[in-house]
Amino acid sequence: MHEECGVFGIWSPVKKKLPQIVYPGLYALQHRGQESCGMALSRDGVFHSFKGYGLVGEAFDRQALDRLGEGNIAVGHVRYSTTGGNERNNIQPIVIRHMKGNLALAHNGNLVNAGSLRTRHELNGAIFHGSADTETILYTIVAERLKAPATEEAVFRTMKQLQGAYSCVLMTATKLIAFRDPDGFRPLCFGRTEDGAWIVASESCALDAAGAKLIRDIEPGEIVVFSRNGIVSDRRLCGNSSSLCVFEYIYFARPDSVIEGASVHMARLRAGHFLARESPAEADVVIGVPDSGMDAALGYAQESGIPYGVGFLKNKYVGRSFIAPSQDMRETAVRIKLNVIGETVRGKRVVLIDDSIVRGTTSGRIVRLLREAGAREVHMRISSPPFRYPCFFGTDVDSQENLVACRLHSVEEIAEEIGADSLAYLSVSAAHRLTGENRSFCDGCFTGCYPVTIPEDQGKSKFELPIAEEE
Repeated sequence: MHEECGVFGIWSPVKKKLPQIVYPGLYALQHRGQESCGMALSRDGVFHSFKGYGLVGEAFDRQALDRLGEGNIAVGHVRYSTTGGNERNNIQPIVIRHMKGNLALAHNGNLVNAGSLRTRHELNGAIFHGSADTETILYTIVAERLKAPATEEAVFRTMKQLQGAYSCVLMTATKLIAFRDPDGFRPLCFGRTEDGAWIVASESCALDAAGAKLIRDIEPGEIVVFSRNGIVSDRRLCGNSSSLCVFEYIYFARPDSVIEGASVHMARLRAGHFLARESPAEADVVIGVPDSGMDAALGYAQESGIPYGVGFLKNKYVGRSFIAPSQDMRETAVRIKLNVIGETVRGKRVVLIDDSIVRGTTSGRIVRLLREAGAREVHMRISSPPFRYPCFFGTDVDSQENLVACRLHSVEEIAEEIGADSLAYLSVSAAHRLTGENRSFCDGCFTGCYPVTIPEDQGKSKFELPIAEEE
């Protein structure tokens, strides 16, 4: 399970070495994207950028940060590709130069109408360099900027044409502009440092890493402009209730983040509490799958009274870039990443908590590891409802034919396939109460009910089509 991206932006009233602030901010957002990263800086209106593959610490070195130099505005991005392949032209921020100035855009989310917008621009002569829908957003802003009196007005006109998920930071020569789609699928917040710099980020943990204090979330549909004129908020497109992806609380966000006023850590504890009430088990120990299953496991133990134990040691040196080219290597990959602490589970009835089951293959291997370590029984509990439908808003949920909850008809059949003695999922109603109140979320991957209409021909790789030959 992957999430697409993390965004970061800073506006400073004085010129300073902003890359040294963007760097820890992106590091804090590394969990949101591990394929590539980049940053762009405005130095006296001239844009300088650096992009690279891999983790932030791998792509950037001291020389790269020093070369970017000083400036007043900078934006950064970490990426995992769901739309558009992992090619260099898709690495963000995307920088463009047009007759009214320079723009650099970093985007988290996924549009559902990017195909039609892109076709319109191409028919008007636009030339796209990559296959990500972020470029479509940027071209639309440029087209509107040629007619609008200011960039923020061009952003407003662009948002009226976009459908889907987008939390963005946009840099001009003098302004940092943050904007979020009217449904609020993906998080976006801003804060301030002691020396008066404004910072925008996907999660509050990035503000903490950059030394900023969280002010508030950017509202769904809101445009916020940071410049020498202060902060200007445009709420003309606000009004929809938030349809934040519920999986932000279950898995994507870091536990130390606060999203729309709710602690991610507390939300995961509640998921464990709800699981214990809805699906109790007679067991000797509760363990969680690192990392996102740990908080829910603690919550399950607190609610059930069953002792909590540390059942796995995670190899912190293995990331998503681990290559498993053969079936044997794929079988070995789980053992390299996770090792069972035998003393915790040997001879015991174990409640195993994880955040989700997608295809079921990894869950089966983890259950098998526990059996081999001597666990007498394994009762698996999942802190989310079953995935039955794909996501179109920036989450890499697989197509339905590969989702185990679609391929098999009952929970009992899934339990048998993964080798568990029992299996239970969190209910959809409980998922809507993770923040302590009953609220609306986007739960389309669980229910098939999406906040916006999905085009029938929508696909994961809608821009990666073969080029037709001329007749």
